[in-house]
Amino acid sequence: MSRYAMASLGLSSLEEDIYRHFLRHPGTSVDDLHVRLRSDRVTADQALARLSELRLVRTTGGTVTVTEPDLVVSRLAEDQMEQLHQAMRKLTHTRPILESLRREAPPAATAGPALGIERMEDLALVRNRIDDLSFFARQEVMSAEPYDALSPENIAHARPLDLRCLRRGVVIRNLVRRAALDDPPTRDYLRELTAHGARIRVADDFSELILIYDRHTALVPVDPHDTARGALCAREDGLVGNIITLFERLWDAAHDFGALVNTKKPEPHPLTPAQLEALRSMCTVSKDETGAREMGISLRTYRRHISDLLQLLGADNRAHAALLARERGWI
Repeated sequence: MSRYAMASLGLSSLEEDIYRHFLRHPGTSVDDLHVRLRSDRVTADQALARLSELRLVRTTGGTVTVTEPDLVVSRLAEDQMEQLHQAMRKLTHTRPILESLRREAPPAATAGPALGIERMEDLALVRNRIDDLSFFARQEVMSAEPYDALSPENIAHARPLDLRCLRRGVVIRNLVRRAALDDPPTRDYLRELTAHGARIRVADDFSELILIYDRHTALVPVDPHDTARGALCAREDGLVGNIITLFERLWDAAHDFGALVNTKKPEPHPLTPAQLEALRSMCTVSKDETGAREMGISLRTYRRHISDLLQLLGADNRAHAALLARERGWI
């Protein structure tokens, strides 16, 4: 790990040096702090003031004490996540930007396909459009794919896009044909997606090829009997809604993938009952205060359980811990 590991939590190198200094030397004076850290006094005072604002340190009578690291890291990580969440919310409200750009362009450049339907007969264009929609999906990807097997090239191309979506918290629901389970590479890939949180169901047989992104864009073949003829990309609410209804009917009639394959048996977990309860709470509640209250323990104890879980699982953060725990069958 790099020397300034707390940069990802929003601290400058000098702020991290100051925090680490007082961790090593608790209760020391701030008088010669700038000399010890080879900084000018004004810059050091500003960095110390920001640490105080963030409640990482407390200064009393010229003496500094620090907040314990497990609380500091959790608090800063939550602050960074909140800032990212706010930034994502701003990025999702792009319509005013789009409208302002359209006003700048000549009418011919902004005229879209009639009725919100785009016909794409170039297969390379179809593939690029699917890649873009997967890359920018924010909430949910639904797919019904009537293949009997995936080629190694298909899997290599789809894996980074699918795993990127799952890491971002995008819900993936994938409907496949039962025949696909007879192909070992395809079955292993579906297992991999399931281990990372994808929801996969299996139907005995269906012919509908459907891709739906964030419930506002749907792709279907121009000719259901010959997918090489291209695809239709629909954004009309009514049409997309009907395609979603068709997908949900197929989904409801299908069987859970995990029940049909010999999935890996869960690893025996070494957790105490309290740690197991904290793990389940971490995966379901959004705030530590809520988790501590539901468990009937102090916030400090709850966060200590979470810290122990991260160390035990070898996880970098809570989302990584939840993923590793699911892969091991602990939750």
